[in-house]
Amino acid sequence: MKGDRVEIVVDAGDTTRTYEVVASRAGRRVETAVRRGVVEVSEVTRTGAVVRTARFMANRVLALVEQPVPRHTSEGAGRGVRPLGDVPES
Repeated sequence: MKGDRVEIVVDAGDTTRTYEVVASRAGRRVETAVRRGVVEVSEVTRTGAVVRTARFMANRVLALVEQPVPRHTSEGAGRGVRPLGDVPES
């Protein structure tokens, strides 16, 4: 979904580097896979076509943070989010 984001923190010898893969358009999502010692983070379209891929050696990856966009549930769809202080008493 547009706005999905994955941050990858990689050991670059004497420092760390942070990379970010973001689903940039509507209908795209970000998928993560770990295969044969390689971490792949890909932006994928609705049909499954890969738009871009970032690959890192798994032993160099320090952190992989997935930050999905909040999705509406069927029971809460269309409702705004209220702070706890505004909850009516029963």
